Amino acid sequence: MKHESSLLFIFLIIIKANSISAQVLNTGMVEQMDSSETGKVTFSGLLDTYYRFDSNEPEDGNAPYFVSSARHNEANINLAYLGIHYKNDRVRMRFYPGFGTYMNANYSNESGSLKYLLEANAGIRLSKKKAIWLDVGILGSPYTNESAISKDHFMYTRSLAPEYVPYYLSGLKLSIPLGAKMTVYTYLLNGWQNITETNNGKALGTQLEYRPNNKWLLNFNTYFGNETTADTPNLSNRYFVDAYCIYNPNGMFSMTACSYFGRQTYSDTKTNAANWWQANWTGRLRLGSAHFMAVRAEYFNDTSGIVIRNITKAPSFRAGSLGICYSYKFQQNCMFRIEYRHFYGLNEAFIVNKVNTRQSYGITANMSVWF
Repeated sequence: MKHESSLLFIFLIIIKANSISAQVLNTGMVEQMDSSETGKVTFSGLLDTYYRFDSNEPEDGNAPYFVSSARHNEANINLAYLGIHYKNDRVRMRFYPGFGTYMNANYSNESGSLKYLLEANAGIRLSKKKAIWLDVGILGSPYTNESAISKDHFMYTRSLAPEYVPYYLSGLKLSIPLGAKMTVYTYLLNGWQNITETNNGKALGTQLEYRPNNKWLLNFNTYFGNETTADTPNLSNRYFVDAYCIYNPNGMFSMTACSYFGRQTYSDTKTNAANWWQANWTGRLRLGSAHFMAVRAEYFNDTSGIVIRNITKAPSFRAGSLGICYSYKFQQNCMFRIEYRHFYGLNEAFIVNKVNTRQSYGITANMSVWF
């Protein structure tokens, strides 16, 4: 039995390493990064290492405004995980313990062993005829076109967009196919990126994923929830809408774009509500079978400091970046990347040589291996 299981495991890895997806990968969703065979237990893993230099040169070693690949002037591990998948006709399970500087930064508010769960959920199929699934637990977030896993993104570093929406969710997810091209997901959640409940209310989320063909993916998301906590008693309802598209024909040129808008209301009478929004675009050229060049432009506007705390104590954050990234796929499951990124602020959002400034830059190198 052990011999047969070993052969099956090796066979699945070979098939996975040499397969080419027939559809555009939704890079915004962790649960679509890997696949599991029906009725089988399968494994996946990732080791994402990096070195980053940030011109802000933060004294605590944490590059400002980021949780992904955010340690300055040191070689480190952004994310390492080992994923276990199980799926049959009626039941499925996903378990992803995770480690690295991303987990340290992004899960700092969680308690105990919850700090080390990138994703952990179980699901049941509710219909014999249709693929209607109910999943419960710690879920991958659908918001924005970037997830915590870098290997499938056009650029190595994350844009500002996913750093300020949930990377993970905790609650229930109902998946309903509306045909061959469209799927709708609804979420009942503990809140805006928190596993442990912070108030008595629940949040609602929706996702509409549309695939007009094998080259395009269109995604529209919403969120509504009360954000009142013991630490933020003045916060009330949060409204959020997010849309993105991905064009990836597996040819010379690919692109993705994302835009979202959020509105935060308050319980006090001084401030009724405040808004924040962002937009970004990334394009990638295939320069050969193993070489890629990508560029990204983005802008983030949070004039009231709802989700971004400015390190210079300025009351608002209004900044963007231009970046360029070279990727070399050493083999099917190993990639080297180097990226330069220049930040521009409409106000003094950065600190260079201990002086507040409107510009800064960052250089990041990465090596990732996965199976």
